[in-house]
Amino acid sequence: MSKDNFERDLIKAAFDLAAQQGWRRVSVAAAARHGGLELAKARRHFSCTGMILAKFGRAADVHALHGAMTDGLVRDRLFDIIMRRFDYLQQHREGVIALIRFAPTDPLLALWLQRTNLASMGWILEGAGVSSRGLRGALRKRGLLAVSAWALRAWMRDDSEDLSATMAALDVALMRADQAANQFSAASASAPDPTVEPDAPFALDDPARPN
Repeated sequence: MSKDNFERDLIKAAFDLAAQQGWRRVSVAAAARHGGLELAKARRHFSCTGMILAKFGRAADVHALHGAMTDGLVRDRLFDIIMRRFDYLQQHREGVIALIRFAPTDPLLALWLQRTNLASMGWILEGAGVSSRGLRGALRKRGLLAVSAWALRAWMRDDSEDLSATMAALDVALMRADQAANQFSAASASAPDPTVEPDAPFALDDPARPN
Protein backbone atom coordinates (compact mmCIF):
# COMPACT_ATOMS: atom_id res chain seq x y z
CA MET A 1 0.00 0.00 0.00
CA SER A 2 1.36 3.42 -0.97
CA LYS A 3 1.95 6.15 1.60
CA ASP A 4 -0.92 8.25 0.25
CA ASN A 5 -3.35 5.32 0.33
CA PHE A 6 -2.29 4.36 3.85
CA GLU A 7 -2.77 7.91 5.12
CA ARG A 8 -6.15 8.12 3.40
CA ASP A 9 -7.25 4.84 4.97
CA LEU A 10 -6.11 5.81 8.45
CA ILE A 11 -7.88 9.19 8.24
CA LYS A 12 -11.05 7.41 7.14
CA ALA A 13 -10.70 4.95 10.00
CA ALA A 14 -10.25 7.80 12.50
CA PHE A 15 -13.43 9.57 11.38
CA ASP A 16 -15.36 6.29 11.19
CA LEU A 17 -14.31 5.59 14.78
CA ALA A 18 -15.34 9.09 15.83
CA ALA A 19 -18.74 8.58 14.22
CA GLN A 20 -19.27 5.38 16.21
CA GLN A 21 -17.69 6.21 19.56
CA GLY A 22 -17.08 9.97 19.65
CA TRP A 23 -13.91 11.93 19.01
CA ARG A 24 -12.67 11.40 22.57
CA ARG A 25 -11.96 7.77 21.67
CA VAL A 26 -9.83 8.65 18.64
CA SER A 27 -6.07 8.23 18.67
CA VAL A 28 -3.62 7.15 15.98
CA ALA A 29 -3.36 3.68 17.50
CA ALA A 30 -7.13 3.34 17.97
CA ALA A 31 -7.76 4.45 14.38
CA ALA A 32 -5.19 1.95 13.07
CA ARG A 33 -6.78 -0.89 15.02
CA HIS A 34 -10.26 0.18 13.92
CA GLY A 35 -9.19 0.17 10.28
CA GLY A 36 -7.17 -3.04 10.48
CA LEU A 37 -4.00 -1.10 9.62
CA GLU A 38 -0.40 -1.83 10.65
CA LEU A 39 0.36 -0.07 13.93
CA ALA A 40 4.06 0.45 13.24
CA LYS A 41 3.28 2.05 9.90
CA ALA A 42 0.68 4.28 11.55
CA ARG A 43 3.34 5.47 14.02
CA ARG A 44 5.72 6.18 11.17
CA HIS A 45 3.24 8.39 9.31
CA PHE A 46 1.28 9.97 12.18
CA SER A 47 3.04 11.24 15.28
CA CYS A 48 -0.18 12.30 17.02
CA THR A 49 -3.93 12.75 16.57
CA GLY A 50 -3.35 16.36 15.56
CA MET A 51 -1.53 15.12 12.47
CA ILE A 52 -4.65 13.21 11.44
CA LEU A 53 -6.60 16.46 11.60
CA ALA A 54 -3.86 18.42 9.81
CA LYS A 55 -3.73 15.96 6.93
CA PHE A 56 -7.53 15.82 6.80
CA GLY A 57 -7.77 19.61 6.60
CA ARG A 58 -5.11 19.75 3.91
CA ALA A 59 -6.94 17.09 1.89
CA ALA A 60 -10.17 19.07 2.21
CA ASP A 61 -8.43 22.20 0.92
CA VAL A 62 -6.88 20.33 -2.02
CA HIS A 63 -10.27 18.86 -2.91
CA ALA A 64 -11.86 22.32 -2.72
CA LEU A 65 -9.22 24.01 -4.88
CA HIS A 66 -8.87 21.33 -7.54
CA GLY A 67 -10.88 22.30 -10.60
CA ALA A 68 -12.46 25.32 -8.91
CA MET A 69 -13.92 28.22 -10.88
CA THR A 70 -11.39 30.76 -12.16
CA ASP A 71 -13.73 33.35 -13.65
CA GLY A 72 -16.98 35.09 -12.78
CA LEU A 73 -17.74 37.14 -9.67
CA VAL A 74 -15.58 36.71 -6.58
CA ARG A 75 -18.66 35.72 -4.58
CA ASP A 76 -19.44 32.97 -7.09
CA ARG A 77 -15.86 31.70 -6.99
CA LEU A 78 -15.89 31.61 -3.19
CA PHE A 79 -19.23 29.81 -3.21
CA ASP A 80 -17.85 27.18 -5.59
CA ILE A 81 -14.71 26.52 -3.55
CA ILE A 82 -16.45 26.40 -0.17
CA MET A 83 -19.11 24.01 -1.47
CA ARG A 84 -16.37 21.79 -2.88
CA ARG A 85 -14.91 21.68 0.61
CA PHE A 86 -18.29 20.69 2.03
CA ASP A 87 -18.44 17.93 -0.55
CA TYR A 88 -15.25 16.54 0.96
CA LEU A 89 -16.53 16.89 4.53
CA GLN A 90 -19.69 15.08 3.47
CA GLN A 91 -17.62 11.95 2.78
CA HIS A 92 -16.82 11.81 6.52
CA ARG A 93 -19.99 13.51 7.71
CA GLU A 94 -20.73 11.75 11.03
CA GLY A 95 -17.09 11.79 12.11
CA VAL A 96 -16.75 15.50 11.33
CA ILE A 97 -19.91 16.26 13.30
CA ALA A 98 -18.52 14.25 16.21
CA LEU A 99 -15.35 16.34 16.09
CA ILE A 100 -17.29 19.62 15.99
CA ARG A 101 -19.38 18.60 18.99
CA PHE A 102 -16.33 17.47 20.97
CA ALA A 103 -14.17 20.53 20.25
CA PRO A 104 -15.87 22.91 22.78
CA THR A 105 -14.92 20.48 25.57
CA ASP A 106 -11.22 20.75 24.68
CA PRO A 107 -10.07 24.41 24.56
CA LEU A 108 -6.66 23.57 23.09
CA LEU A 109 -8.25 21.56 20.30
CA ALA A 110 -10.79 24.33 19.64
CA LEU A 111 -8.01 26.92 19.43
CA TRP A 112 -5.95 24.73 17.11
CA LEU A 113 -8.94 24.12 14.85
CA GLN A 114 -9.59 27.85 14.64
CA ARG A 115 -6.01 28.53 13.60
CA THR A 116 -5.96 25.79 10.97
CA ASN A 117 -9.37 26.84 9.67
CA LEU A 118 -8.09 30.41 9.31
CA ALA A 119 -5.21 29.05 7.22
CA SER A 120 -7.74 27.18 5.08
CA MET A 121 -9.71 30.41 4.58
CA GLY A 122 -6.52 31.97 3.22
CA TRP A 123 -6.20 29.21 0.64
CA ILE A 124 -9.87 29.58 -0.30
CA LEU A 125 -9.43 33.33 -0.78
CA GLU A 126 -6.34 32.82 -2.89
CA GLY A 127 -8.15 30.15 -4.89
CA ALA A 128 -10.85 32.73 -5.66
CA GLY A 129 -8.24 35.26 -6.74
CA VAL A 130 -8.40 37.38 -3.58
CA SER A 131 -5.25 38.27 -1.65
CA SER A 132 -4.98 36.88 1.89
CA ARG A 133 -1.79 38.79 2.70
CA GLY A 134 -1.27 41.54 5.25
CA LEU A 135 -3.77 43.11 7.64
CA ARG A 136 -6.49 43.31 5.02
CA GLY A 137 -5.96 39.64 4.18
CA ALA A 138 -6.14 38.69 7.87
CA LEU A 139 -9.47 40.47 8.21
CA ARG A 140 -10.75 38.85 5.03
CA LYS A 141 -9.84 35.44 6.42
CA ARG A 142 -11.73 36.13 9.65
CA GLY A 143 -14.72 37.38 7.69
CA LEU A 144 -14.71 34.29 5.50
CA LEU A 145 -14.33 32.07 8.56
CA ALA A 146 -17.55 33.59 9.93
CA VAL A 147 -19.25 32.92 6.59
CA SER A 148 -18.01 29.32 6.60
CA ALA A 149 -19.10 28.80 10.22
CA TRP A 150 -22.62 29.99 9.36
CA ALA A 151 -22.79 27.52 6.48
CA LEU A 152 -21.28 24.78 8.64
CA ARG A 153 -24.15 25.04 11.12
CA ALA A 154 -26.59 24.61 8.24
CA TRP A 155 -24.56 21.66 6.91
CA MET A 156 -24.77 19.87 10.26
CA ARG A 157 -28.59 19.95 10.00
CA ASP A 158 -28.74 19.35 6.25
CA ASP A 159 -29.90 15.83 5.39
CA SER A 160 -30.56 16.52 1.70
CA GLU A 161 -28.58 14.64 -0.92
CA ASP A 162 -27.65 17.81 -2.82
CA LEU A 163 -26.87 19.88 0.32
CA SER A 164 -29.46 22.45 -0.81
CA ALA A 165 -29.89 23.91 2.69
CA THR A 166 -26.13 24.33 3.01
CA MET A 167 -25.92 26.06 -0.36
CA ALA A 168 -28.76 28.41 0.59
CA ALA A 169 -27.11 29.31 3.91
CA LEU A 170 -23.75 29.88 2.26
CA ASP A 171 -25.30 32.07 -0.43
CA VAL A 172 -27.01 34.24 2.22
CA ALA A 173 -23.84 34.50 4.31
CA LEU A 174 -21.72 35.55 1.33
CA MET A 175 -24.35 38.08 0.26
CA ARG A 176 -24.43 39.63 3.75
CA ALA A 177 -20.65 39.75 3.90
CA ASP A 178 -20.58 41.46 0.52
CA GLN A 179 -23.20 43.99 1.62
CA ALA A 180 -21.32 44.73 4.85
CA ALA A 181 -18.10 45.28 2.92
CA ASN A 182 -19.83 47.63 0.48
CA GLN A 183 -21.38 49.63 3.33
CA PHE A 184 -18.00 49.95 5.00
CA SER A 185 -16.44 51.13 1.74
CA ALA A 186 -19.20 53.72 1.25
CA ALA A 187 -18.77 55.02 4.80
CA SER A 188 -15.01 55.28 4.38
CA ALA A 189 -15.42 57.15 1.09
CA SER A 190 -17.81 59.70 2.61
CA ALA A 191 -15.44 60.48 5.49
CA PRO A 192 -11.90 59.98 4.16
CA ASP A 193 -9.09 59.61 6.62
CA PRO A 194 -5.51 59.75 5.32
CA THR A 195 -4.48 57.15 7.91
CA VAL A 196 -7.06 54.61 6.72
CA GLU A 197 -7.09 52.76 3.41
CA PRO A 198 -10.22 53.65 1.43
CA ASP A 199 -11.16 50.04 0.62
CA ALA A 200 -12.92 47.92 3.20
CA PRO A 201 -10.13 45.74 4.62
CA PHE A 202 -12.43 42.77 4.87
CA ALA A 203 -14.03 43.20 1.44
CA LEU A 204 -14.18 39.98 -0.54
CA ASP A 205 -13.51 41.65 -3.87
CA ASP A 206 -9.89 42.36 -4.71
CA PRO A 207 -9.47 45.56 -6.76
CA ALA A 208 -6.27 44.17 -8.21
CA ARG A 209 -8.20 41.50 -10.10
CA PRO A 210 -11.22 42.20 -12.29
CA ASN A 211 -14.31 40.04 -11.78
